Amino acid sequence: MTQSRIIQFSLLGLLVLAILPLLLPLFWTANILGRAFVYGIVALSLTFLASYGGFVSLGQTMIAGIAGYTVAILAPAAIPTALPTSYLVAVPAALVVATLAGLLVGVIAVRTNGIYLLMITLALAVGFSLYVQANITLFNGYEGIRNVLGPEFFGLSFRNASVFYYVALAVAAILYFGVLYLVRSPFGLVLQGLRDNARRVSALGFNASLHRIASFGVAGFIAGCGGVLVTFYNIGISPGSVGLSATVNILVMSVIGGLGHPIGAFLGSLIFTVFDTFAADLYDRNRFNTLIGTVFLVIVLVSPDGVLLLIKRATSVLSHTKAEALGGKAAPRTGEA
Repeated sequence: MTQSRIIQFSLLGLLVLAILPLLLPLFWTANILGRAFVYGIVALSLTFLASYGGFVSLGQTMIAGIAGYTVAILAPAAIPTALPTSYLVAVPAALVVATLAGLLVGVIAVRTNGIYLLMITLALAVGFSLYVQANITLFNGYEGIRNVLGPEFFGLSFRNASVFYYVALAVAAILYFGVLYLVRSPFGLVLQGLRDNARRVSALGFNASLHRIASFGVAGFIAGCGGVLVTFYNIGISPGSVGLSATVNILVMSVIGGLGHPIGAFLGSLIFTVFDTFAADLYDRNRFNTLIGTVFLVIVLVSPDGVLLLIKRATSVLSHTKAEALGGKAAPRTGEA
């Protein structure tokens, strides 16, 4: 499928998502789709690194958490609060800190790959989780920071389900199309070249380390956007939001959806959210990890590139079947002629 066709389908999907709140109950738009958008953004940062850079990083939840804690500390009316400001200051500050954190992770992990990169980023994520648990003064320990309500838009509170949905959709769409543009830019093409053959691209005169660090900075900004929205969605943040379980959940979303294209992050997040929401009806709420683990194993065994590859296969089969049907109808006419 060509890039232009992908963009056309993406724009069509965006139009459908913009109309859905008029057709679906409020529960679906706020608790299912809205939640899938914000966690999908965090998964998008991992998918970007894995798909176009070849880096599977487990530090994206940590970076999202850094952004979340930053906006929570600076948020007005947060409980407890250390530096109350306005959201016009808190949100940009959180994104800057998240981008810097991404660059720092890139500097630390620039010369590693594969399992070594995975372990280094996992160690950073676990270390940050333990640190926020132990820090009472700034992060309020196990309790975290609460009452982070989010800003107002045209006089409407961010707690309004429609406002939250459309803001989350807009941010997800901007980042999604931004990634599609970036990977076709000279920076993105060099990054993909480094993924495929770093030695050859370096021989052409490109700085491999600098491009890799920059890619972590871009992923940090994306994760930061997701972290801010997740904090608003949860009306606060606690160590559980950046713990090992949350880190694994983002990885599961990315793999289920498919690491081959940015849309996979949102597909995986939607599937994960649906199962998480209806686990009690489907199986047993207390055994959600067993349920999602089973789904994860089935999808990975059937399709190594997740649901995205299954969709591509189904589309290919339908196209082939349609072509055969048209060819079968055309053949008698040729003979009769």
